[in-house]
Amino acid sequence: MEREAKKLKGETISMSNSSDPYPPMDQELGLTRKCLQILSESKCRIQIVTKSTLVTRDTDLLGKTPAIVAVTITADSDDLTKLIEPQAPSSTERLEAVKTLLNRGIPVLVRIDPIIPFVNDNPEKLIDDLACLGVKQVIASTYKVKPDNWKRFSKALPRIAEKLKPLYFENGERTNGYVLLPRDLRLMLLTNIKKMALSHGIEFAVCREGLSHLNTASCDGSWLLPQLEA
Repeated sequence: MEREAKKLKGETISMSNSSDPYPPMDQELGLTRKCLQILSESKCRIQIVTKSTLVTRDTDLLGKTPAIVAVTITADSDDLTKLIEPQAPSSTERLEAVKTLLNRGIPVLVRIDPIIPFVNDNPEKLIDDLACLGVKQVIASTYKVKPDNWKRFSKALPRIAEKLKPLYFENGERTNGYVLLPRDLRLMLLTNIKKMALSHGIEFAVCREGLSHLNTASCDGSWLLPQLEA
């Protein structure tokens, strides 16, 4: 990391797109913090994507370099969050983390992801809470089925899974190894969430949906990144 960081010339480093950079073990190991220490001394911009409240530990480092944090909050209900994300912090804890980051001057966007019909497809209360905190952008994506996540979902919410089966397995759209909801249904769900966001003065974007015309800002939130000093 130290060797490679010396080559950076204003690039944006995303931590990380395929796994959470703050697994529980980092509380003890501090590997992510060590990476941030190196990156904060380099010419780069940092984007954190996480569900963990542990990110608040590192606001001192995130404040030393242009950085944003994308916090995933799937629902406004702690009970629902515990059911579908049993290893993750509660929604309340994540909202507190968002508040802490914003109070310390770190730009934050929130990912409402995944949107699941009959489960969390009307996040009006959550968006209202985010607006009250000062969040400037919401990103939303629908649930994308793969065999492993469908097995876990069906076990956690069997009645909802039965309702979703025809939507995905009879009428769904297959792409890149995933099964998506029918395009018209995705468009309806995400358009409704866009309207909620805009009514609160929050920018909106979708990712990996083929519906980029809904976006009012970039789907990675990069417009929120502070500019590097010359």
